Amino acid sequence: MAASSTIIPSFDENRWVIKIRRTLEAELEDDHEIPVSIFNVPKTLFSSDPDSYTPQLVAIGPYHYWRPELYEMERYKIDAAKRTQKNILLHNNLQFDDLVEQLKRLAPTIRACYHKLLDFNNETLGWMVAIDASFLLEFLQIYAMKEGKSLTRVSSRMSHLVDYAGRKSAHNAILRDIMMLENQIPLFVLRKILEVQSASLEQADDLLLSMITGLCKELSPFKMMKVLPKIHLSEASHLLDCLYDRIVPKIQIRTTSEISELEDPNETNKGKRESSQDQDPGYVQKVLCAIWKLLSNLNKGPIRLIKKILSSKPIKLIFKLPWTVLSKLPGFSILKQPMELFFNGGDSEGAKSDEESSADKPPLVEEITIPSVSELSDSGVRFLPTTGNISSITFDPKTFTLYLPTISLDVNTEVILRNLVAYEASNASGPLVFTRYTEMMNGIIDTGDDVKLLREKGIILNHLKSDEEAADVWNGMSKSIRLTKVPFLDKTIEEVNKYHNGRWNIKAKNMMKSYVFGSWQILTFLAAILLLLLMTLQAFCSVYSCSRVFRIDAADAND
Repeated sequence: MAASSTIIPSFDENRWVIKIRRTLEAELEDDHEIPVSIFNVPKTLFSSDPDSYTPQLVAIGPYHYWRPELYEMERYKIDAAKRTQKNILLHNNLQFDDLVEQLKRLAPTIRACYHKLLDFNNETLGWMVAIDASFLLEFLQIYAMKEGKSLTRVSSRMSHLVDYAGRKSAHNAILRDIMMLENQIPLFVLRKILEVQSASLEQADDLLLSMITGLCKELSPFKMMKVLPKIHLSEASHLLDCLYDRIVPKIQIRTTSEISELEDPNETNKGKRESSQDQDPGYVQKVLCAIWKLLSNLNKGPIRLIKKILSSKPIKLIFKLPWTVLSKLPGFSILKQPMELFFNGGDSEGAKSDEESSADKPPLVEEITIPSVSELSDSGVRFLPTTGNISSITFDPKTFTLYLPTISLDVNTEVILRNLVAYEASNASGPLVFTRYTEMMNGIIDTGDDVKLLREKGIILNHLKSDEEAADVWNGMSKSIRLTKVPFLDKTIEEVNKYHNGRWNIKAKNMMKSYVFGSWQILTFLAAILLLLLMTLQAFCSVYSCSRVFRIDAADAND
């Protein structure tokens, strides 16, 4: 019984052997390697929001072609194929069958683009991609028109689905579907179909380029970008890949050995000498003990005076200044080293060695954690928009300004962002730049108030119903595959955290959280000290009369 349960239902062994043999023969004929570019969405991402990765209206390519709920669009696909047949007959005197035959010869190359094994013959694959590509090209005609170029006008039947303004719900549904990772077909298939409808390959590429350019302008979240990278059709894999290459900067990561070779040994030794001049923790402890003894010998009058001084407006203003500014004030420079050691603790040389050893490792949680927009705004951080891409994200420590690219949020944005992250996680061999950007935005946006602050600064162009809905877009993208170091984003997050954590109120809060509220031993110790003081006071008052002392204090208070 157990053995029979492992048998796959309707499994044909002979058919499987024939299929494998034919696949191997095709691989021998096609000796050049084609990189995989169309993947299944990673399960960790898919489970968080399946609808963002599953076509809802139209299937493009083999992954979702046989889903019954998507069959309604077949009539539109067949109509688009008929119009393609008229065009190729007019320009090259070819039939649609001739186009399918050309695509059948490209079947091994088409199959190589897909991560998943395509379990059907080349003829089925040829007809499938020919019909889907015909529909896709007709849909993209509207963006060629916006760019001033078009092969034919949009048909009357297709006009029920699309419009120039993109107001129809079906138009946006198709847009989302054709940009999903699992719903792609190779770009060279689109080039081939346009080529047989055009006078030359150059004309076909010119038209396809205008289509993709218009589509990327429509769907790019960074609509304010002034410098747009050029799309290279011969290098692009599919529509989602074109959009990814257009908005995500390419960066090179140097290894630890490469960085060490570029460092000046003299500067390194100098830094070690400076870091070796340790601030002695015992010295700080002695200072704190001396201060404690001094305060313990004071009566209530001076303590009240100190409280009044500390609660005055000038002192409050000083405590609101960042530590970097406060440490430069007259008199504070003497306390800079012991105070930094007291609040920060640790050994700078040890921290440096830890940093060097983890240069090639994934970032720690502390390195990707960043306060929310509201918290940063309360600590004095300013926000300004840029007209660049993700690489324009910087923090200016002199003006306390965080620069972020302007991003537009609409009904299509979440699906686009999620599939870009999925594509990057599946395909990128280097750092996950776009994934780190979404994690950073997820970190600084917690509530609708955070979105409101960024919207008022022009960083977020919100076309959704509310700021809370925009916040949900970012907060829902909390799943990630793996973390990698992205130098310019790591530097920005580090500088922002350094400024924010350098504020006096934040330092005190973190210290209380780490050493007081986070440790029951400290609370127990403080409670024991308080109980001991009360018992000492009670014993003192039982021997000596305390009423006279209290009357004197009350008189002092009336003064």
